[in-house]
Parts: sequence; structure tokens; C-alpha cells
Amino acid sequence: MRLYNGKQNCGAPMEIMRKASIATLSNSGVQSEQLLFPENSSSRRVTITRVTMQSGAVNPPHRHANSEQIWVALEGRGTLLLEGDRTEPFAVGDVVRFEDGDLHGFRNAADGLFVYLSVTSPPVNFREAYAKDWRQPA
Repeated sequence: MRLYNGKQNCGAPMEIMRKASIATLSNSGVQSEQLLFPENSSSRRVTITRVTMQSGAVNPPHRHANSEQIWVALEGRGTLLLEGDRTEPFAVGDVVRFEDGDLHGFRNAADGLFVYLSVTSPPVNFREAYAKDWRQPA
């Protein structure tokens, strides 16, 4: 049994993800900082990613079959790309949650950057997704 701040702590030990352990993945104007993911954390509950999209960049519609995902818009604005060619505006301060299997993507049609925080549960290692050619239709 471990003590933390003088209290019993029966859970896993605390982790600090130092900048050197944060991988950055890039694809077609989308940069994804893996703040907490399977390669730098033992968390079995979440992946946390900060995504920065250049003007004109598209994160193509995709699904996470076994994970839900929450996006928090931190900077800029753009368009969510959803099932059935549906779109929704999405801008700084907005929050969206996608259930397991929901089709979702994003287009930054604004002049500036679009930045969002993504929380995925259970965790996903996004290396394989960023290795694909996003310029080709899915």
C-alpha cells in the first residue's frame, strides 16, 4: 500500500508525462501531440491528444469502433464532418462527444489554426491512423 499526501493510495502510481515523452504525429497539415497515450503511459482508461490543424487541413471522417472520443475546441473554428455527409460548425469553447463507432472528422476552412483537445476512452495509439495517406478517399 502506498501513501499519497498522507492518505492510503491503493491505485496505480502517479505518472508525469515529460515533454520528451510526448510524441508528435503529423499528416496533411494536422499535427497531433500525444500528451498521454499507450507509449508514454500505463493508463488503460484514456488517451489525451492536442491536435493543431493548419488552414485548409482535413482530418478525414473515420471511426473508433471500440472507443468514445470527446473534443474540446481550444482555438479557431471549422466544420465537423459527420455520418451521411452531415456537417456541423465547431468553434472555440464547443465540446462534442462521439460514441463508439460514430463517423467523425473535421475540416479547418478558416484562415487561422484550429486547435482541439481530444480525450479517447479506452485508449488508442494513433500511430497507425497517422501513417495512412489522408489525401486519398477512405
